[in-house]
Amino acid sequence: MQQGYLCLVLHAHLPFVRHPEHEDFLEEDWLYEAISETYIPLINMMDGLIEDKIDFRITMSLTPPLCAMLSDPLLQDRYLRHIWKLIDLAEKESTRLQFQPAFYPAAQMYENHFKMARYVFEEKYGRNLLNAFKKFQDMGKLEIITCGATHGYLPLMLNKSAKRAQIKVAVQDYTSKFGQPPRGIWLPECAYEPGDDQLLRDEKIRYFFMETHGLLFAEPRPKYGVYAPIFCPSGVAAFSRDIESSRQVWSAVEGYPGDYRYREFYRDIGYDLEYDYIRPFLHNDGVRRNIGVKYFKITGKVALGEKQPYNPQEAKNAAAEHAGNFLFNRQKQIEYLNGFLGKKPIVVAQYDAELFGHWWFEGPDFLNFLIRKIACDQDTVKMVTASEYLKENPKNQVAVPAASSWGDKGYHECWLQGTNDWIYRHLHKIQEWMNELARDNQNESNGLRIRALNQAARELLLAQSSDWAFIMAMGTMVAYAQKRTCDHINRFIKLYTDLKNNSIDENWLQEVEYRDNIFPSIDFKVYL
Repeated sequence: MQQGYLCLVLHAHLPFVRHPEHEDFLEEDWLYEAISETYIPLINMMDGLIEDKIDFRITMSLTPPLCAMLSDPLLQDRYLRHIWKLIDLAEKESTRLQFQPAFYPAAQMYENHFKMARYVFEEKYGRNLLNAFKKFQDMGKLEIITCGATHGYLPLMLNKSAKRAQIKVAVQDYTSKFGQPPRGIWLPECAYEPGDDQLLRDEKIRYFFMETHGLLFAEPRPKYGVYAPIFCPSGVAAFSRDIESSRQVWSAVEGYPGDYRYREFYRDIGYDLEYDYIRPFLHNDGVRRNIGVKYFKITGKVALGEKQPYNPQEAKNAAAEHAGNFLFNRQKQIEYLNGFLGKKPIVVAQYDAELFGHWWFEGPDFLNFLIRKIACDQDTVKMVTASEYLKENPKNQVAVPAASSWGDKGYHECWLQGTNDWIYRHLHKIQEWMNELARDNQNESNGLRIRALNQAARELLLAQSSDWAFIMAMGTMVAYAQKRTCDHINRFIKLYTDLKNNSIDENWLQEVEYRDNIFPSIDFKVYL
């Protein structure tokens, strides 16, 4: 008899990066690495569970920018070029290391890994991984939820129509790709302020996920803490992250990914091997970079040059151990909470999807072992989606969640500080101008002007992406984040000026439409 629920939530998101004007582009590698190391391993895991008739439930957000890139023919072609180069490299590495028993198992593992990624991507799912995720959702095993249109940070949008557009465009995009409207949403950066739930209700979204203290500090205080959702006054349900299950996976000190047997992320053959050997597998600029082939394990608190060889089987055994430990802790947690609360608790374990496979290479193995153990080794914990929980538990406390996010210090500081606060005066102004354009052109019938108006909406949405402010705050790839912010703002300003002066440059517009081709069916009237 199950005593409680586990809701596993993976947030899959990448900023919209597409540069057809360059033959290869460093930041596009973010997508290619995530496909090979996270999305395809998760797809393989779910396919394997279904083949073995293992029941499971996973909730996964696929954000509109990520969906746009996964379904883009240009980026699909470029990923294939990328994976074929890795296959070529891995075959060379298997030959080079065949007489080095400390490294040869890892070399073989990479060759098999890249060849499987190519097969799954090109042959099994026709270059579009959304086909795989949709299949799992249609089977009732995976619940795909949406996010803000471009992961825009809602609490820092002063203009309500800007918030509404982020939600409405996301819902429209999701529906066009998955054949049904979304039931839930991952609020961008889990950022919430009271009243945002009304916008979700208007788009028929039933629930959202937020940070722990956002629910704990709700008014009135929730009777069951984070172990049951609350209903906002709008009727939309709020689920919140469980700190204990999160710490076991996320923490750099206590978390599983820090185990010394796991693969070391920061030592890569892109820097280790002779330049002439590795040069054909670098970008055209020839600059050394991480390639994704790493032969050493974490080992301990030692310098990168002192790391020991990585053993894939040893790491897989560690993943199985950690999955068992995680399940044991959830069982004891749920048994205690059930007796203490007098009802079945729900433990919401929410993570960035890219942790599993990209940052923690063995993460998909951990999830695979965990789900199989839940299905076969116990009867205390039941995996559910948020929709299933609400169907089984339709009555919940009504309260108003507190303003919060899951960024540094738990509020808005990460996205509003000295490194990035300059962007908001511009974003607020072009939001006002977008409202003006929508109001003044709502009866527009000229095809060229409608195209320019729709592109202005795209540029505003892309400028609002929280990723750029976050990158500025973290101090990594800052120049790129600043350039992207300025590019989208400047493109919007040109479109606004051309529309006001009735002097649209069609050639320039066509080029920008091709570069920033997200949301092909967008309607600028969403800003009315």
